[in-house]
Amino acid sequence: MSSILIKNATIVNEGRTFNATLLIKDEIIISIESPDQITIPSGTKIIDAKGLLLIPGVIDDQVHFREPGLTHKGDIFSESRAAAAGGVTSFMDMPNTIPQTVTIDILNEKYLIGSENSITNYSFYLGATNTNLGEVLRVDPSAVCGIKLFMGSSTGNMLIDNETALRELFAKTPLPVTAHCEDEPIIRKNSEIFRAEYGEDVPVRMHPRIRSREACFRSSSHAVNLAKEYNTRLHILHLSTADELKLFSNELPLNQKRITGEVCVHHLWFDESSYDDLGTLIKWNPAIKTRFDRDALINGVNNNLIDIIATDHAPHTLAEKESSYFKAPSGGPLIQHSLVAMLELWHRKIFSLEKIIEMMCHNPAILFNIRNRGFIREGYQADLCLINPSSPWSVSKENILYKCGWSPFEGLTFRSKVVQTIVNGVIVYDNGAINNDYRGQRLMFDR
Repeated sequence: MSSILIKNATIVNEGRTFNATLLIKDEIIISIESPDQITIPSGTKIIDAKGLLLIPGVIDDQVHFREPGLTHKGDIFSESRAAAAGGVTSFMDMPNTIPQTVTIDILNEKYLIGSENSITNYSFYLGATNTNLGEVLRVDPSAVCGIKLFMGSSTGNMLIDNETALRELFAKTPLPVTAHCEDEPIIRKNSEIFRAEYGEDVPVRMHPRIRSREACFRSSSHAVNLAKEYNTRLHILHLSTADELKLFSNELPLNQKRITGEVCVHHLWFDESSYDDLGTLIKWNPAIKTRFDRDALINGVNNNLIDIIATDHAPHTLAEKESSYFKAPSGGPLIQHSLVAMLELWHRKIFSLEKIIEMMCHNPAILFNIRNRGFIREGYQADLCLINPSSPWSVSKENILYKCGWSPFEGLTFRSKVVQTIVNGVIVYDNGAINNDYRGQRLMFDR
């Protein structure tokens, strides 16, 4: 047996911040006590965490690690390394790869890739199409995180534009439906208007007018109405507007909600003024919108209208991103810097530490019914992150781990630093060093 003792830690967990000593044996958290109450097994590795924060590992419910088929942008090995360096111990990867993950056979092949290459824990969505409901109904709910629905063809050709197919999905699937909501006819109409005015060289600052708040709200409200009609478990991804918050409620605890929402770090950090400096580097779908929208989303997190903070980590090469507006793909790399960016907003007194941990660690575990993860509890898997809250460092090409080699945060200084990341009781990231030999586990779900 291997064991780790973390002493003198300031633990942030389940709405509390307190000092305690934590003992790990093999994969499991064995005890959380004061130091004099713990019997230390011989050979235990002791970590003195004085001055450090100890939190559950971050669970990111929306990433695009690009494997298979798009591995010039990123792959499961490279991006899970970046995740570990950012304190992320588990991820859920999207189906718009090549081939698209829209059959059980392809899904199983992707799980094999994950088992062979991921340094952190993993799960993969099955993508919904107009014609694959039979595959959706074959999924084992205990072994797959959810179904991904594109109600706006953000990437690839996975748009469900058949109303009958959409209703059958909402009526019959036993899994959570996670939805990208943008209205495609509105986006096409807006694209035609701006292409007529500017040609191919549309200024990127027009992106939130093309992929407009109207496009977001119309699609999100349609999804919510369907979920209410069929009592579907619906989770709307990457909310970007103040308007959409009207669709959600904070009257029930998360484990009783049927309709939930996620916001991504970039929609909490940037606003439309950022396009002038960063251009297509911050071209995401849905678009980064106004300061008013950003402030509304921040309030939505703080008042529990929004349930999860994630990344939509979606790397592209710099050459791809530096293309003209219509050719530049949407998306960007974020997973290595998501936690430290949120901690920077804590330093700025925008969010509390407890709220960040709730939204990035606890709530993904609750919302997706992840088995024995997301909390610092005795008997739970030892997925943990140690943070130095007062160790400034700057993002540079030398310390960026994404395969694409760039970050929209490059040149920024963050005041907090991830010191160690522990996955299933194994230290996978340690002050810049990564254990490239470790492989994470497949997430399982209590459903």
